[in-house]
Parts: sequence; C-alpha cells; structure tokens
Amino acid sequence: MLLSIVVPCYNEEAVIAETLKRLSAFSRELNELDVEFIFVDDGSTDATRSILKQHASHDTRIRLVSFARNFGHQIAVTAGIDCARGDAVVLIDADLQDPPEAIHAMLEKWRAGFDVVYGTRTDRPGESAFKRATAKCFYRLLNRLSDVPIPLDTGDFRLMSRPVVDTLKAMPERDRFVRGMVSWAGFKQVALPYQRAKRFAGKSKYPLSKMIRFACDGIMSFSAKPLQLAMAMGMGTSLLALIGIFYALFLRIFTNIWVEGWTALMIAVLFLGGVQLICVGILGEYIGRIYKESKQRPLYVVQEYFGFQEEITFSRSPVVDRK
Repeated sequence: MLLSIVVPCYNEEAVIAETLKRLSAFSRELNELDVEFIFVDDGSTDATRSILKQHASHDTRIRLVSFARNFGHQIAVTAGIDCARGDAVVLIDADLQDPPEAIHAMLEKWRAGFDVVYGTRTDRPGESAFKRATAKCFYRLLNRLSDVPIPLDTGDFRLMSRPVVDTLKAMPERDRFVRGMVSWAGFKQVALPYQRAKRFAGKSKYPLSKMIRFACDGIMSFSAKPLQLAMAMGMGTSLLALIGIFYALFLRIFTNIWVEGWTALMIAVLFLGGVQLICVGILGEYIGRIYKESKQRPLYVVQEYFGFQEEITFSRSPVVDRK
C-alpha cells in the first residue's frame, strides 16, 4: 500500500532541508507502507524549488509540482491532492509546526477504520496572543454559521483515505477551504489532539490581510447566513423606519409638536446608508464568487512536474510538463 504526503511550499528555503530530513526519518520507520512525497512549490521566489529538485534527483520518492506563479496555500494543497496516488494521503505544511511523527498515530486510526484523521491543536507555541484569540473566535464563529459542522482548532494537517481524496478531486470550486470541504464530504472522521511546535525557521505566510480573506472564504463557502443576516438587517431597519413614520404622523396629527431636528435626520440617514452598504458588500462577495466560477479558468497552472516516473492521470492545469 502507498502513503502520499503532500507538502505545500512557498519561500521555504530556510526550513525545507530540515523538513526533508524529518520526513525521511519518519518514512524509515514504516515497514508495511511505501511512501511518496509530493512537494508543491507555490511560485516561490527563493531557492526552494532548486533545493527540492536537487533532492528529487537523488530520491525517487520525491515528486515536485511547480506552479507558474503564486496561487495560494489552499490551491497548492489541492494540486498535491490531485496528483497523489496513495491509499492514504497526508497534508502537512513545510514549516514543521505540525510534527511529521504524529502521522504514526494517524495511520493507526486509519487502520482502525477511520477515513479522516484531523489534527486538533492543543497548544500553539510561538504565536501571538492576538493570533491565538482571533483563530479561536474564527473557528467558533465559522461553526455557528456553517451549514456543515467543522471541527474546532484544526488546520489542514490530516490524513484522508482514498475515497475522501477522490471526493475532493470531484469538487471544482475556486474559493477553496479544504478543511471545510473534507467535513462536507462526510465519511468516518476522528480527531487527533497534538501539540503544535514553534516554527522551525522563516515567518508566517498568513499576515492579517490574508487571514481575513481566508476567514471570508471559509464562511461564505459553507454558509448562506451572511445573506440571511443582510435580509434581517434590512427588515429591522425597515421596521425602525416604519415606527419613526408612525411616530411623526402621530405628533403631527394629535399634538402641536412637530418632529424637528437636523441631528435626528442625519443619524437616520447615516444609519440606513451604513446598513445598505453592508448589505451591498455582502451581496458583492457572493456575486464575486459567482463571477469567478462563471469564467471557468484553470484552478492552477503548473510550470513543471518533476520526479514523476508514472503518468499523471489527473491535473487541473492546462500545461502538463513532466520531467
């Protein structure tokens, strides 16, 4: 049986040699499984690609998928899944925050009959209090909004069986949130608690702006509740406006007091304008996703497949250059 380990990479020259060393040490401890390492270079601008090609020239287990430009972490994960041939597929980042040694425990649960074994972070050393707090809030908010239960405090570090991988390959959407897609797929899933390590080298590839974008993708890909919230806000403001109209008519007809005041008028106008802009923005996010889907562009463009001895049977890229 074959185990595929998918490793997305972006400017990882400071850590990639150690990642290869740790993964090789892990693979030597496997007796009953063959292993292939699929590294996806997400348009790195440093020496990551050349280092990986050098190692792949001497190790036939290493395959390299090189993007023509940076397409993003979730797309890189998808490309690795697309060309993985294993009976089980493991997703792990190159920064060694997720320990390769934990894969042993994942394999045990897979042998016990589970289709998905996802890592649950019990601790996040090396990360700021702000990032830990926002991540905690995001996962809980996402679970409240999502139509599909998504496990709390989990990343993409997980093992998936072949049926789950084939299900993901059949999902064509462009705004991808892989951990949510795995939850949507169903099958028999179980958590594996583990302690996350500090980043071995380099810096996070997810600054605040990318984190916000990633959070929006997660929420809007798996929930229509923001649209329902926009409708609820519209109905609420309409109700407030109706009450104000009746109040003004009552004062005009039954009393000698008229509704006066520039301040009250400006507050009402600005409040309604703000609500309208929020609702238009929510609608715009969903329409933008529909627009991207309608263009039907390739999900990614591969500049080169390196180290693949066998034929590549599935790729979303229009270019399949195998060396």
